[in-house]
Amino acid sequence: MENSNSGVGKVIGAVLIGAAIGGILGVLFAPDKGSKTREKIMDKGHDLTDSVKEKFNSLISDLKREAQHTAENVKGAVKEEARNFNGKLPEDRVKSSQTL
Repeated sequence: MENSNSGVGKVIGAVLIGAAIGGILGVLFAPDKGSKTREKIMDKGHDLTDSVKEKFNSLISDLKREAQHTAENVKGAVKEEARNFNGKLPEDRVKSSQTL
């Protein structure tokens, strides 16, 4: 999961940087009045913000789903170990656990 998350982060970062550079260059080379240019910059900023929020929410959703899956796996492994254990402890572990 680590490799896929770092890959996703790199792709998101590259897309955001590309979008920002493209937006800035497009606005700088556009033959519009200053007020119109500022409006375009604000629109691009809002679009970029929306895109970042969407990607962030998607990443959070993926991480939550992965955490839930991991928790279920751990819970299952603990239950399996408990079944295999059958409540039997070596005598020295019983004594040390009682002192805790």
